[in-house]
Amino acid sequence: MTSESPPIRDAATVIVLRNRLTRPRVLMGQRGSAAVFMPNKVVFPGGAADPGDAGVPLAAPLAPLCAGRVAEGAGPGHPHVLAVTAIRELFEETGQILGRPGTWDGTPPEDWRAFAATGHVPDASALQFVFRAITPPGRPRRFDARFFLVDAEALARDPDDFSAASDELSHLQWVALDEVRAHDMPFITEVVLAEVAARAADPAPPASVPFFRNDDEESLFLRLGRGEPRAG
Repeated sequence: MTSESPPIRDAATVIVLRNRLTRPRVLMGQRGSAAVFMPNKVVFPGGAADPGDAGVPLAAPLAPLCAGRVAEGAGPGHPHVLAVTAIRELFEETGQILGRPGTWDGTPPEDWRAFAATGHVPDASALQFVFRAITPPGRPRRFDARFFLVDAEALARDPDDFSAASDELSHLQWVALDEVRAHDMPFITEVVLAEVAARAADPAPPASVPFFRNDDEESLFLRLGRGEPRAG
């Protein structure tokens, strides 16, 4: 008897890029050895959407082009939810703030109170949607992950200050793109990094977004916003 595949959860991942015009570096950390999903791997900050993320206000939303790409094959509420998730996960795992100074109306959800206490409201306007991937079958957890790229200049805190980070990721560091393959990374992270490296010098959001769609029957490579799927 085969076990049922776990449900696919929406998730958001944040690729923070620094020194894009000189020697580009990205912010990464290492997952713990006891983690159920991708133990010991070096990854970007990110995680699954929480039910409360839908109700969190944004000082500014995703740019219309990026929001449109996120909504493809998903739904009109996904751009807001996934942008909020990306900002929350970035703060929880690195202590970095993507927001603008402001006060919240009412009491923030419990997992947003530390963020609100910094005096900021989350701001998604600097996030660029650059990649989407669904975890293949056979893994203990599966995610429909959207990868967002953001320049380190958009951060509200010193980019080298990780003092407010949780312990979900260890060894937080800025990794040069020309040295990143020396680290033990998931395959999909390597694929995403190749996409980031190819467009590091271009500050504009991509007109189309790569999408690795792994179903139980087949794997497809698509581009959201352009073209037809190719069997993988």
